[in-house]
Amino acid sequence: MTTTAAVTSEERLVRDQVERLLSDHDPRSTDATTFWGAQFDLGLAWVHFPEGLGGLGLSPRYQEIVSTALRGAGAPSNGLRNPIGLGMGAPTVVTHGSDAQKQRYLRPLFTCEEIWCQLFSEPGAGSDVASLSTRAVRDGDEWVVNGQKVWTTLAHRARWGMLVARTDADVPKHRGLTYFVIDMHAPGVEVRPLRQMTGEAEFNEVYMTDVRIPDSERLGDVGAGWHVALTTLMNERVSIGGTVTPRGGGLIGEAVKLWKSKGHSDPALRDRLMRLWIEAEVTRLTNIRAGQARKAGTPGPEGSTSKLAFAELNKRITELCIDLLGPEGMLYSSYEMIRPEEAGLGGRDMWKTFLRTRANSIEGGTSEVMRNILGERVLGLPGDVRVDKDRPWAEVPRS
Repeated sequence: MTTTAAVTSEERLVRDQVERLLSDHDPRSTDATTFWGAQFDLGLAWVHFPEGLGGLGLSPRYQEIVSTALRGAGAPSNGLRNPIGLGMGAPTVVTHGSDAQKQRYLRPLFTCEEIWCQLFSEPGAGSDVASLSTRAVRDGDEWVVNGQKVWTTLAHRARWGMLVARTDADVPKHRGLTYFVIDMHAPGVEVRPLRQMTGEAEFNEVYMTDVRIPDSERLGDVGAGWHVALTTLMNERVSIGGTVTPRGGGLIGEAVKLWKSKGHSDPALRDRLMRLWIEAEVTRLTNIRAGQARKAGTPGPEGSTSKLAFAELNKRITELCIDLLGPEGMLYSSYEMIRPEEAGLGGRDMWKTFLRTRANSIEGGTSEVMRNILGERVLGLPGDVRVDKDRPWAEVPRS
């Protein structure tokens, strides 16, 4: 009886806060930044975060109530405006940040007044991020950083970056890393576009030359960067693959629209469409269940499960869409060489979406890495051979 009453009162609280938000800030007349600020202040940004930090200290399962109500009211969405900050930066800051960092970063992150990016991958450290070579050397109350990062989504728009750098080369690779928040406008930070096959430059490479970071912008202890980075990485996979769309929405909804608009009757294509619809619905329901069980901090392997399913399913759905378009699928309306303001799957052009989804099985951890995680952490299979696990980083041969 007590549990039922508690759950009922918590749900009532969430619904009351949503009603208050929509009553005081009509989405049709309130600008997006103001609306998101009010949503944060009412604890509806991430309901499982602490009060005063965009949350209500409740179970994450109540977030779906918020999302459904706001979507139905036509409220603005910030998901593609600041995906790295919302999906990865916020969970990392709230888990490992100081009180000052939480107060400083979370609200402007959620309102998209300050965009975030992730500085992990390097030319010689992709799937094996822990082998990274960007160095941070302490100089009094500051750290001096030199190195290069790649595949940095929206770095050209970012105000802050989540940086993992090597602070000790004489210990094994996982133990010599430290995690920082870096000012992307600081002297010595250079952002260059990486052009994708869509023509856009959503990704970037970032060069850091004698960049100074105050020690107060360190997240976690010195040498504990890998532990902090795992929070980012596991939340990244949830962010990429764990999104819950309405039933029949998202890419599978686009495929159904194409089937209807093109007047197809081919039973083989119909078979493919229905199989993919079933897979999309199973994935959606699985994500709902995983989201309800999720806690603040570092998610478990369910994030890798969702990310793997998301990546492979998106590729198959867009392949079907191109087939449904027939010869029209080989055409494109425009091929703009731009640096987009938002991240996304490609926009309104299916040919661009088809090309963009090829990256889904690479970004945020390759599908091969996701299968390794599932094999080891879910199925209990033996781990990959890791000959450099216990060797000091400085002694490991590198090309």
